[in-house]
Amino acid sequence: MEPEKTDVGTAVACVILGLSFLIGVPGNLLVIWTILRHVKQRSHTVVLILHLAAADLLVLITLPLWIYSLLHAWVFGVVSCKALVYIVSVCMFSSIFFITLMGMERFLAICYPFVMMRWKTESTINGYLVLLWLLAVLLGVPASLSQSLDEGTEQCFIREFSSVTQAIIMLCLETLAGFAVPFIILIICYCLVAAKLRKINFTSKQKSMVLIYTVVIAFTLCWLPYHVINIIDVVCILRSSTEHECVPQIVVFSSGALVFISSSVNPVLYTFFARNLRGSLEQSRLVRLFQEMANHSNKHRELVVQQQTDQRAANTHIELMSDSV
Repeated sequence: MEPEKTDVGTAVACVILGLSFLIGVPGNLLVIWTILRHVKQRSHTVVLILHLAAADLLVLITLPLWIYSLLHAWVFGVVSCKALVYIVSVCMFSSIFFITLMGMERFLAICYPFVMMRWKTESTINGYLVLLWLLAVLLGVPASLSQSLDEGTEQCFIREFSSVTQAIIMLCLETLAGFAVPFIILIICYCLVAAKLRKINFTSKQKSMVLIYTVVIAFTLCWLPYHVINIIDVVCILRSSTEHECVPQIVVFSSGALVFISSSVNPVLYTFFARNLRGSLEQSRLVRLFQEMANHSNKHRELVVQQQTDQRAANTHIELMSDSV
């Protein structure tokens, strides 16, 4: 029965990876080309989407090698195995970092617009992007160092640790830095943003906000199974004090393939949200979506700034009246 399970898991993984490649590569290329070619005034959100698409594209172009490896064996050597795992790991961290920064940017724009106005410079956002890329590059090193080839199946899926302590530290670091901490930050930011928007009675359509929410939800659904398996592995190691797999291989393969969906789903979401936009023949709906996101960002900020200015003026008037009395 076990070989049959493995065959089913391999088939499911190959189908998912194949669809991710066919949809994600053209989709992310279209997003990158659209922003670079047609969107002249780029808000912070649009710039982050550009870097997110680049990170996703780097992941997706490695998929043909993974599919071939699943169907046959890893014939590209240990060095290429470590290199590709490193690329996927770096892009995993960078993607969640960009999505987290996107949430923080929304939070500052809505809740602290005056701080956002000081932060709204090209050099500042570029500095944060470089910092996040460097952080992702550093955090991807442990995954590459622990990766090795399975001598039995000749596959590039095995991680070898020098000790139980190292295994626990690396698994926890991957889940905490690559998922748990950013996810908590996103939840806090978007809860505060939602509360602020309700407070100021902002009732116009917020396509950019809904799109960002959807990107976060999609990323969470795609990556959650992978990190749940990490947690299960840590619990098993702590209970048995040995390094062994506690999750069936078919589940590992399926969750690993699901991770790649997160890199291909974003262009589909952008297209979905752009479907109802009307524009001239010279301007695609995707271009209008990104331009609308930039406009919404400015409108959010202007509305909150105006409300805070009015509130300060009212407070000053009350103080003057009190002093005159």
